[in-house]
Amino acid sequence: MKRIVQSIAFTAALMIAGVPMFASNGNAPQDLTDQVRHQLVMIPYYSVFDDLNYRVDNGVVTLSGEVTQPVVKNDAEGSVKHLAGVTQVIDNIRVLPLSSFDNRIRMAEYHSIYGFGGLYRYGLGTQPSIHIIVENGHVTLVGVVDNQSDKNTANIRANTVPGVFSVTNDLRVVEQN
Repeated sequence: MKRIVQSIAFTAALMIAGVPMFASNGNAPQDLTDQVRHQLVMIPYYSVFDDLNYRVDNGVVTLSGEVTQPVVKNDAEGSVKHLAGVTQVIDNIRVLPLSSFDNRIRMAEYHSIYGFGGLYRYGLGTQPSIHIIVENGHVTLVGVVDNQSDKNTANIRANTVPGVFSVTNDLRVVEQN
């Protein structure tokens, strides 16, 4: 019983504390882009199992990505539409289907990736840099890692989880100067 309570508490902490990294592109004043990013970072219930991207172009903010909860989709649109300089918000965010099967895979993937000694550091802080998107048993890894070895290790760890149909490794390696 104690183990179940600990597992539920850990899951709740992950869902509340995990904030994914955002991708932005487009031609926008840097201050508006920064404001959009800040608003999206502040969304509650955003987790390592979500992926949001945005584009700002002449006051039009286009949101995209996948989230596990409809409230995150609604909060994303609502948090940016009232910013000064935003003339329109196009919401292309998809809400992933509810599935206990996918939820089990999400937790197993989290433990497999972030529980591994060489990758745990990517889960530290408020913005984990490896995001785990699961849809109908198919896993996509998105985010940024330090080197090709870490990208390959995350892919191997993701492929060890039972019940996963496929793994797509869309992790990017940060450019070294």
